Amino acid sequence: MDLYSLTWSALRTAVAELTDEDFARPSGCAGWLVRDLVCHLIIDAQDVLITLVTPAVTKPTRTAVTYWEVSETPPTGDDPLDALTVRLAAAYEEPGLLKFHLDDVGSAAGRAAALVDPLLHVSTRNEVLTADDYLSAYVLEWTLHHLDLIAYLPGAADPPAAGLARSREMLQEIAGKSFPASFSDKDTLLVGTGRRAPTEADAAVLGRLAAELPIVVG
Repeated sequence: MDLYSLTWSALRTAVAELTDEDFARPSGCAGWLVRDLVCHLIIDAQDVLITLVTPAVTKPTRTAVTYWEVSETPPTGDDPLDALTVRLAAAYEEPGLLKFHLDDVGSAAGRAAALVDPLLHVSTRNEVLTADDYLSAYVLEWTLHHLDLIAYLPGAADPPAAGLARSREMLQEIAGKSFPASFSDKDTLLVGTGRRAPTEADAAVLGRLAAELPIVVG
């Protein structure tokens, strides 16, 4: 839960430091500008709030790792929900309004995470997790989207090192594969999830694993 707070705070800080011009830049999410990604983060924060106040009386059915579904198809931005996010982001018109809404809802999501009982069973996506596992799953979400946010922003700060390391561990557990030790945590996440194409040198080090990439989680 500490990692959740660390990675979420870092991501919100990165958004707060964006210039108005940055919102029109592309992001690391296919088909989305930075403004669209920030709008998605608002929706994510709302989902966190909803889930943390949706207790379940049954046993957990998922963990932080099994929460994630693996798809064989990388996102293109054409999915109806992705397209809806683009329209919602455009409706804000001014970047400052997106910043304000994320700060408002995001702060609440951060406070709710700090207050919740880690052992509480919560329900989301027709599954049950402990609050601790649910928030742990979001360490991967926040870290990947932090990388998406800064993909075309030279000089922007990377996600926290602890979040990158834990996200790498989670991705490897999800995939049931280990990436070469020579790969940094950041490169493992970027190449592993298809956010960056492997170079020839990368492919040589990856060996057979290269043919099994990307690992698309959602």
